[in-house]
Amino acid sequence: MAKTKKYTGEEVLTLVGQYMSDADTAKVKAAYEWASDLHKEQSRKSGEPYIIHPIQVAGILAELKMDTATVISGYLHDVVEDTPATLADVESKFGETISQIIDGVTKISKIQYKNSQEQLAENHRKLLLAMSKDIRVIIVKLADRLHNMRTLGALREEKQYRIASETLDIYAPLADRLGISTIKWELEDLSLSYLNQGKYHSIASRMNMKRDERIRYVQEAVSEIETAIQELELQHIDVYGRPKHIYSIYRKMTDKHKAFEEIYDLSAVRVLTETIPDTYAVLGAIHSKWMPLPGRFKDYIALPKANGYQSLHTTVIGPGGRPLEVQIRTHTMHEVAEFGVAAHWAYKQNKGVNKEVKINDHSQQALNVIQGILELQEDAKNAEDFMDGVQGDLFSDRVYAFTPRGDVFELAKGAGPLDMAFSIHTNVGIKTTGAKINGRIVPLDYKIKTGDIIEIITSTSAKPSRDWLDLVSTRRARNKIKQYFKQLDRDDNIEAGRELVSRNLRDTGFSAINILSTENLVKTAEVLHYHSYDDMFAAIGYGDVAVPGVVNKLTEGIREAKQEAETAELQRELLEEGHEIKRGETALTQRQKGSADDIVIAGVDNLLIRLGRCCTPVPGDQVIGYITKGRGISVHRVGCPNIRAAETQGQRLVDVQWENEEGLKPNYDADLTVHGENRNGLLNDVLRAVNGRTRFVNSVNGHVTKNGMAQVSLSLGVKNSMQLNGIMDALNTLPAVYDVERTFH
Repeated sequence: MAKTKKYTGEEVLTLVGQYMSDADTAKVKAAYEWASDLHKEQSRKSGEPYIIHPIQVAGILAELKMDTATVISGYLHDVVEDTPATLADVESKFGETISQIIDGVTKISKIQYKNSQEQLAENHRKLLLAMSKDIRVIIVKLADRLHNMRTLGALREEKQYRIASETLDIYAPLADRLGISTIKWELEDLSLSYLNQGKYHSIASRMNMKRDERIRYVQEAVSEIETAIQELELQHIDVYGRPKHIYSIYRKMTDKHKAFEEIYDLSAVRVLTETIPDTYAVLGAIHSKWMPLPGRFKDYIALPKANGYQSLHTTVIGPGGRPLEVQIRTHTMHEVAEFGVAAHWAYKQNKGVNKEVKINDHSQQALNVIQGILELQEDAKNAEDFMDGVQGDLFSDRVYAFTPRGDVFELAKGAGPLDMAFSIHTNVGIKTTGAKINGRIVPLDYKIKTGDIIEIITSTSAKPSRDWLDLVSTRRARNKIKQYFKQLDRDDNIEAGRELVSRNLRDTGFSAINILSTENLVKTAEVLHYHSYDDMFAAIGYGDVAVPGVVNKLTEGIREAKQEAETAELQRELLEEGHEIKRGETALTQRQKGSADDIVIAGVDNLLIRLGRCCTPVPGDQVIGYITKGRGISVHRVGCPNIRAAETQGQRLVDVQWENEEGLKPNYDADLTVHGENRNGLLNDVLRAVNGRTRFVNSVNGHVTKNGMAQVSLSLGVKNSMQLNGIMDALNTLPAVYDVERTFH
């Protein structure tokens, strides 16, 4: 990664002075001096004076040319949490707006929760909700996280991993959704450097080795593009090369299973123009000079991304017959692409920190994410539910569809007509009867594709169906459907819930009349913490609780009695097959390698048990067995194709489990397949990684696949799944390895 700028306090003041008034610059200086005084006795984990951190956060915000209030908040974002200063002190010195921004940034660490997972989800929820009230909260938080990632090396390894994972899962996607790519890319690259150091340094070193070659190639491409567009006589044109980021290359290698040598677009060329017509003129000139690759042209000017990003993307067969990626955009679009919402955030158009702000249309498009956050908060049951919705609906891949009038709707990938109907309006969703895609009727489980023209068909007499909950993919649509059923008359919900339970009982082979006795219903409702069984049925009726969970509780006693009867029947069948069954003895009576030493079966001891060679289960794996003719029980990993085949052929499946998941000794065979680059030394690296974690290597075979990748098959002796997972993790960290998987034969 390129070395980042490390600012002094004076340099930040110089930077803000380039775009702020003298009065605002003086306010920033006052914040810097106050923060320096408050933090003067404090140090960071690295041993540096603590004030260096607020200076760098303020510097990052100044690079984004954020308004006065935001830069001041960068200096003061830690004073309430880490110094004697209070929010009241901040408000009295710098005003209510700055106090509210700092409160939004710092309050998420004030609450204690039962466990770290809950605290993490709740912190994210508060962060996003604070952002929905003032977007500057998240911009300060992103700057804070960026500098913390730049200095993460001073922390313990396990803390590095946790913070890097959180950054990649939450903060980088947030920066992306707000269009701040300059922060997004750096967060992703820094996270990768801690989460997978081997891959990161491997890609970085290879890029450095080819650096001179790439520079020559890009310079040649830039020169030829400048020549090609000369006759257009355009003004204020900039043409330059840009390197690809390490994380984007890593994603291409892992997602598409490509070797580094197969990735040709390690660099790209960017053309900046003065006007939109100029961008299309440049595109025409480039396509006239070089052949464009089919399917690689994207027009984000006509159809901008939700975060406001606009640009033309094309890939052509460039100099020397090599693919060349070119991005063409105006200078204004480039500023938005780099700084996102920060580039056109209306606060900086108003000198002074307390003036009323109005958001322009372009900013509003980039901030559509805020409305989605507020809607998810209204319907979420708890912090985890809220974060599931945010990650699923707001951070997932997107598709873009049109109404017949040409309005554009952005939806999560996998969304269907009902998702779009509810995103238009709740009443449209509730009254939906069908949909037309590109003029043709489609079922409601259709998955929308980018470019689809969708007409929602409605009827005033239409009502939602509970089946719709299985047809929608977005949290918003699912919540709106549930709300509808919740608002129906209680009697209707109770009746609908009872019918759903009765139908599920019949479908699973139980008698609804016998199961739904008053005694059983009262007992089940009490166990599930309902005041009455009518409350339980009502909750089922409006979709707040899953039917199978209630049915499982209702039938628990019958199923347990059935299990005891099946155990007795199993013993009888085994005796008829000639298997000797001895009670009172342990399963350790006849130990032998490969006979599943640690496997036990309810009600049966001292029975011959064989581990399937097709899937090589080891202690800790989920397993299941089936009865074989004269050969005892054959045990396989859950998901093994032979289990599915045995079930299809009518074989009797038997519940089995590991008596000791730690394993008695390292004598369980496990088979692995390693996928990686075909390079010298790969096999030696694989063997070193394996030998460091097990002494039992039964066989090793390697070959080159049709697409030129290396594939190594291993058969190992391990003690349990924990040891096996450790081996797989060690293999995954090798620079040339892309994937490691357990093998089914």
